[in-house]
Amino acid sequence: MKANENNFVDLIRRRQEEGLVYMIRTYGVFLKSIVKKRLFASPDRVEECMNDIFLGIWKNIDCYDENRGSFVNWAAGVARLEAVDMLRRIQREHNTISLEETELEIPKEDPALLELTEQELSKETEGILKCLSPRDQELFRRIFLMEEEPEEAGQALGMSRENVYVRIFRGKKKIRDKFGERKRA
Repeated sequence: MKANENNFVDLIRRRQEEGLVYMIRTYGVFLKSIVKKRLFASPDRVEECMNDIFLGIWKNIDCYDENRGSFVNWAAGVARLEAVDMLRRIQREHNTISLEETELEIPKEDPALLELTEQELSKETEGILKCLSPRDQELFRRIFLMEEEPEEAGQALGMSRENVYVRIFRGKKKIRDKFGERKRA
């Protein structure tokens, strides 16, 4: 069967290549103009995008409904979507650079700076803990700085498990009230 304007969609639906060839000859230049408009910065990707469009039309021809609009408008929509997808792929490729490709040197940790930062954090932490009782300060140091389990820290300080959790709760509240979490209006 020879493809023409009246039967090429049915031929594509029946998976006959004549319909696709007719569609490419008749509408290919129009679809290519849509793609070129969007991929102007990547002309080398236009042909790849065109192939994706033709494949998309071939695979999704059943989504085309003659009652909702013309084939040209539907195919133009497919072309726009494929062009946008291609732009996204191109953007992802440009955003993904391996470390070997870069000539940046990753800085090494400066031990002196690390020590100074550690000292500053220690001073700040001690300043925050001063609002607590000496026993609670020790509990907080053990749990939050030395990363002991609460039960283990409680045993070392002679406190029950429940008492440890109550002291942590009350200590956190005291620190928040004194240093900071401002209530938002």
